[in-house]
Amino acid sequence: MTFPLSRALSAATAAYAVFALVKPRHLGDALKAPEGQKPAVDLVAYTYAARDIPVSAVGMFASSPTLVTASMVMRIFTDFADATVLGSNTKDPEARKNALMITTGWGVLNTAALLIDRRSLKK
Repeated sequence: MTFPLSRALSAATAAYAVFALVKPRHLGDALKAPEGQKPAVDLVAYTYAARDIPVSAVGMFASSPTLVTASMVMRIFTDFADATVLGSNTKDPEARKNALMITTGWGVLNTAALLIDRRSLKK
């Protein structure tokens, strides 16, 4: 199987997306959003699910290395976009630090997986 690391991370991302769909309030709670803002943050969690499930499905099941690569590149860009949005809009310093560590961590992890998988493909 090609792209094993990318496919594994796509599966993990898909699992998180399903969790976000089932329990959207987790995001507002983690970000320590004020109660009045939590319904809006729930919508953000739903958008993560709507975005990440199809992108991850391509990453998990596509037979073309080009499609898996495209899926991973989209994931990487959205991880860093999430870091930007959450980092600039989360008021609680501890919650902001955690959000930035998680989103940038996933971005770095996805980048490393893609680079390793692409290097293995060339051998």
